[in-house]
Parts: sequence; structure tokens; C-alpha cells
Amino acid sequence: MASIDISNIKNPRKQRPPEKNDFFEKVSALFEKDFSFAGNGLADEKKEYLYLELGALLKAGVDFKSAFELIAAGQKKQQDSALFTRILKDVIDGASFSQSLSKTGRFTLYEIYSLEIGEESGQLQQVLSDLAYFYRTKIAQRRTIVSALTYPMIVLSASAGALAFLMRFVIPMFSDIFRRSGNELPWITQKIIAIADGFGLYGGAGTLVVVFMTATCFYYRRAAWFRDYASRIVLRLPLAGMLTRKIYLARLSNAMRLLINAQLPLLRAITLCRQMIGYFPLEKALEAMENDILRGVPLHASMEKFTIFPAKMIQLIKVGERTNQLDAFFEWIGTQYVAEVEVQTASLSRVMQPVIIIVLGIVVGVIVIAIYLPLFQISNNIQ
Repeated sequence: MASIDISNIKNPRKQRPPEKNDFFEKVSALFEKDFSFAGNGLADEKKEYLYLELGALLKAGVDFKSAFELIAAGQKKQQDSALFTRILKDVIDGASFSQSLSKTGRFTLYEIYSLEIGEESGQLQQVLSDLAYFYRTKIAQRRTIVSALTYPMIVLSASAGALAFLMRFVIPMFSDIFRRSGNELPWITQKIIAIADGFGLYGGAGTLVVVFMTATCFYYRRAAWFRDYASRIVLRLPLAGMLTRKIYLARLSNAMRLLINAQLPLLRAITLCRQMIGYFPLEKALEAMENDILRGVPLHASMEKFTIFPAKMIQLIKVGERTNQLDAFFEWIGTQYVAEVEVQTASLSRVMQPVIIIVLGIVVGVIVIAIYLPLFQISNNIQ
């Protein structure tokens, strides 16, 4: 079979990108599916591998068919290899690369539009490189957060389990001994025994309440009112709120840089980011910004209406609009926020570890003192 070069593959749609009305109809139809970064979509690591390897092979002069066959052969899972083989078959049959990805339902809409613009403008290699960079940054950010919080979460979970065991089994055993002695118990021992008794009486009910609340949150996790309420709570938390905002602002900045660099109009870029960002405060802000831009309001002026955007970011976007270099400023903002999240997450991890150990030591120490004080009294009475 003869080699097929992607530059010779014609897009069957001999027309310009759809006008605003057609575009929004297309967005509404496509977003009936899940185009989030998780769920039914392809894993971020696999997307990074796809875009990085395909871009490198095309840059090295390998034709599209051979390059994609190499990528498909390099997949460890049979289903991934079958997916890439199906994409290649669609391209050979005459579909564009972006159309082939769209048919699978495994890729986000902003990826598809970016690749479509890259094909039409002859900058497919640059778009592939930008997509690989976007996912590489996203993966590195996630790994940094997970690695920084894994140890504190393990320690916290083990500590909670140990305390639950003490309250459910150890303290009640000693409380029976203390009651038989007939001595007046110290104040601290009385309080610890009361807590243990309450844990024994209401622990099961409390567990059921927690399970019910967790199930309720999971069931309503996509409801607008729940996402709004949950995001407000998170943003008010001292450290988690700041980190969450920076994480999503970094993701928004990297996505905007990619879409603007792919020569998408600003309104279309904001529309796609609103659909894929997955964070309620930003979604509401971007929705209002779409209407402002349609009325001719500058991007920075629209951003000033929302507290989710820091003043420094707004000023940088203002300069980017004046110099017509929005993609460069979004890249700088995204890089800065990613670096800040990495530093602050590492600092948070270093602080959490000793704090958890100290708090656990204090709690265990109080329990030990509460147990041993009556034992000393019993020993003195025996003497």
C-alpha cells in the first residue's frame, strides 16, 4: 500500500469554519457527550504520547500513515492500538485527522478544533507540539500535587483509624476496670470515657451519615447549585482555596494560549475553554465574558468584573491585548501559576507532615495520661 502524506489528504468540507450561529449549534450538539479530561476520554498520558510522537515523526519527514502505524504498534493495550488503527483508517478513507478524532468521542472539542485549524493553516506540527506541551504540563502538575499530599493523607488516615480503635475498644475496656474500682476518676479521664461512650453509641450512625452525605454529593456533583456551593466553600478555605484557584487559572491560561496560537478567534477560544475547564466559578465568568466580547468589551475589562481573576493577571492580559500578543502573555501566566502551585504544594506537604504528627502525639498523649492517672490511684489504694 502506498504511503499517504497528510498534506495530500483533503478535507471533504470545502468551506470556511461555520459562522457564529452554526458554530454554537455545533458546540451544543457535541457537548451532549462528555468532553472532560477524565471519564470516557483518553488518558492524558496517552494524549501526550500521541501528540509528541506524531509531531516528532512528521517533523522528521515520516509520512502520516507510517507515523501513525508506529504509534499504534507502540500501544501496550489492545484497545488503544485498535483505537489508533481506526483513526488511521478514517484518515485513509478521506477524513481529516481532526474529523477522525471527533468520531471516536475520546478527544475534547478544543483539541479537535485546534487540530482542524492546524490542518487548514499548514501548522499541524506546531499544534501537535502545543498539545503535547499542554498535557505534559497538566500531568506534571497533577503528579506534583499527588506526590506532595500522598504521605500526609496516609498518615492522617492511619491516625484516624488508630484513634477510632482506641475509642471503640481500648478505652471501654479500661473504663469498666475504673468503674469497678469505685474511685472518683480524674476530670480528664471522665471526659475521655464520655467521648468513647459517645463514639460507641453514635459511631455507627455517624458513619451512616457520612456515607449518606458522600453519596448525596456524588449524585449531585454535576448539578449547578451543588457545584456553585461546593466551589464557594473550597475558595474560602485558607490554603486549599488559593491552590485550587491557581490550578484552574493555570489550566485556563494554557488552554487559551494553545487555542489563540492555533489562530482561533477569541470568542471561540473562550467558548471552548468554558466547556472544558470543569470549574464552576470560571465557567460562569467565561459565559459572561462571551456576552461582553460580543458587545465589543475588551477581554481585560470583562475579567475585572469577577474576583476569580487576580489583578495582576488582568493587567497582563490588558498589555497582551494592546500588543496583540495574548498567546505569549497567557503562556507566561500559565507557567507562573504552575510554578507557584508546585512550590506551595511542596511547602504545604512539608508543613502538614509535622503538624499531623504533633497533633497525633498530643491526642495519644492525652489518652495515655487519662488511662494511667486512675491506674496510679488504684495502685496507691492497694498499697
